[in-house]
Amino acid sequence: MINIRPVSDLRNNFREVEEQVRRDGPVFLTKNGYGSMVVMSIEQYAALTDEVEMKLDEIEMAAASTDVRYTLDEAFAMVRGRRNGKQAV
Repeated sequence: MINIRPVSDLRNNFREVEEQVRRDGPVFLTKNGYGSMVVMSIEQYAALTDEVEMKLDEIEMAAASTDVRYTLDEAFAMVRGRRNGKQAV
């Protein structure tokens, strides 16, 4: 279930919001009826970003091992090709 609370709850009921984040996952905060921010635990954030950071490290190492460079258009074409199940050159 998505947890939505007004942003004022962060100030007025911090301990309750913190408890809810740890127990139920991210809490979406609204300001004047519109989405404002998401509060999550460090563990939840790490679970979302660790794999991306690992992939970026792999890319940096691969780039350091070759002088081949691609334009932005070439790089996106390769990504789209792989996403669509085709091997782009």
